[in-house]
Amino acid sequence: MKPAPIRVIAICIFRHDGKILVFEGYDTVKRDYYYRPLGGAVEPGETTREALVREIREELGQEIDGVRLLGVLENLFVCDGKAGHQIVFVYDGRFVDEPIYSLAELTMTEDNNTTAKAMWRYLDSFDATHRLVPESLANLLDT
Repeated sequence: MKPAPIRVIAICIFRHDGKILVFEGYDTVKRDYYYRPLGGAVEPGETTREALVREIREELGQEIDGVRLLGVLENLFVCDGKAGHQIVFVYDGRFVDEPIYSLAELTMTEDNNTTAKAMWRYLDSFDATHRLVPESLANLLDT
């Protein structure tokens, strides 16, 4: 079997009242939830920052500013029984539209027109069955 290609993604840490905004995913093989900050794949011809702005616009219909790079992580993982490898550019940013911070949950629209739920969670609320991914992200945010 041919290995999956290495994907380059950009994600953004949106902070509010000691929480970060993450979407909820479910691993059908491990039978557990995982949570990742919003963002997505970098397309050919765009920078990671441009990809992040585009992804947030596509997923939430929102504009962002104050975007600054926090770090870059290498993420090797298995989800739904399939191995993955990502280079993850982690940014900090904020929404231009301030009222979005008062929403407990947001509905995201994915590329395939499916929806996902995004929510604000405290960093210390993640555990072995409610994982923050990429796995090394918590260490980056602690520094």
